[in-house]
Amino acid sequence: MLVAADKFKGSLTAVQVAERVTAGLRRVVPDVEVEALPVADGGDGTVDAAVAAGFERREVRVAGPLGEEVTAAYALRGTTAVVEMAEASGLQRLPAGVFAPLTASTYGSGELLRAALDAGARTIVFGVGGSATTDGGAGMLSALGARFLDEDGEPVPPGGGGLADLARADLSGLDPRLSSVELVLASDVDNPLTGPKGAPAVYGPQKGASPDDVDTLDAALAHYAKVLEAAVGPRAAAYAAAPGAGAAGGIGYGALLLGARFRPGIEVMLDVLGFAPALERASLVITGEGSLDEQTLHGKAPAGVASAARAAGKPVVAVCGRLALPGEALLRAGIERAYPLTSVEPDVAKCMADAGPILEDVAERIAGDRLV
Repeated sequence: MLVAADKFKGSLTAVQVAERVTAGLRRVVPDVEVEALPVADGGDGTVDAAVAAGFERREVRVAGPLGEEVTAAYALRGTTAVVEMAEASGLQRLPAGVFAPLTASTYGSGELLRAALDAGARTIVFGVGGSATTDGGAGMLSALGARFLDEDGEPVPPGGGGLADLARADLSGLDPRLSSVELVLASDVDNPLTGPKGAPAVYGPQKGASPDDVDTLDAALAHYAKVLEAAVGPRAAAYAAAPGAGAAGGIGYGALLLGARFRPGIEVMLDVLGFAPALERASLVITGEGSLDEQTLHGKAPAGVASAARAAGKPVVAVCGRLALPGEALLRAGIERAYPLTSVEPDVAKCMADAGPILEDVAERIAGDRLV
């Protein structure tokens, strides 16, 4: 039995989901063998998943999205690092109810990457998602040695809004170690940088951007790409249109400029976490996340787990807080059945508040259906 589930956002971490499912299964079959492999798709919780899989947690002081100092973590095993941009530049780093769509910066994410380089990383999995920022990765690049200057030769203000004042970009001072490192951009988002499907239009409103802010950010990022094209050539324009450029407020674009290779986040993380050998040992896979919905089918962790398990001929069931997919959609994704918390407790607020005990009850049902 392999429990490979993502977090229940706002209720349980992926590690806690695995613990609760295991406890529920063992209420019915005390000696059942359960292997826990918490998973993530590159967004928040990615470092925790790596640490649960045996990576060492490293903490460093970096700039938060508003410039204040925060303690952020990355994960390291040998010469492979897992860096999660949300640790430094995520929405959870903003005070409750505060958004800064025009001024939030990814500078701290660049500091995290630099810390991984300092620790000797030769391969860096850069998980992006859950960002508070829409700065096209300019802050990250600045932390790594790039310079973004206005007409007077002064640094432009932080955040996507400040890029409207950009007159010149200088990438010659980028950390030279970046050229000899394998950088993998891990994301479940394949949007371009700008336009109707770009970072500002699609994700800006989630970060507090008004319609006017979205227009401002989209124009500023398009201008940013133009200035970068003058600095580094046509590849800057090609990267702006590439899948993943719009990930996490355009930090994907900055990563592509650094030579990153874009891969779906869950695929990368399954490789890094050692999913394949764990799958070989499993007779049944239990995956899941807080809400199984249409987004799940587009690169989220449960879909990636189910796809890999189906290819290996292993049956999959899912746990979730809320189920918003019909049975046929689940089957197409490789999930035989889903067990939502709402099947035990119809009140969604109670499900979120008491997710742990209710999930144990749900796992008892799975054990009754599949193990007895």
